[in-house]
Amino acid sequence: MGSFDLVRILKFLPGIILGLTVHEFSHAFVAHMCGDSTSKDQGRVTLNPLKHIDPLGFIMLIVAGFGWAKPVQFNEQNLHNPRTDVIKIALAGPLSNAVLAMILSVLFSVLSAVLPVYHSSVMQVVTEVFLYAIYINWGLFIFNLIPLPPLDGSHLLFYQLRRFPVLYEGLYKYGSFLLIGLLIATTLTKINFLPIWPLIRLLGDGFLSLVGFR
Repeated sequence: MGSFDLVRILKFLPGIILGLTVHEFSHAFVAHMCGDSTSKDQGRVTLNPLKHIDPLGFIMLIVAGFGWAKPVQFNEQNLHNPRTDVIKIALAGPLSNAVLAMILSVLFSVLSAVLPVYHSSVMQVVTEVFLYAIYINWGLFIFNLIPLPPLDGSHLLFYQLRRFPVLYEGLYKYGSFLLIGLLIATTLTKINFLPIWPLIRLLGDGFLSLVGFR
């Protein structure tokens, strides 16, 4: 790996670590607030990255562009209202990334207005770290809403499909293989089977423009 790649990875790291940590913390916090103490007992209601980062998933995210953190576990039987609480828990992670991307965008816009963004090498690095973090969090927001397991969007879809056991079990069993197949096919064929990047650019560029950054 060349020095350029190493430097680029180091610029990615803050956004990846922050995004994954906030994402999993939000799942755990909402599950705890909805009545299940599993995540609390496992020490997941924390912003300590070490409690949420999965080493292999973290490496895959850096190397391949997709990866995972340690999934937050919860027991539906302990939830106050399982039908709606499952959806709340599932949405908490992606929505937290969207909110984080917005907050970072506002902070970056203010910073760039006060300081000359590209005036020094230090500010160039700060700019890139901010932008990477912003777009990474938009990416986590969009990617995790895909309705295929083990992504959060699958909980939104599958909870509605429980009335159709055969379809539910089939999608739950093979959905993750379909997701992996789509990701591999996109990499090998260069055909964008999951048009995530255009949506990331749309949201990232759009919100930065909205808060005054050009």
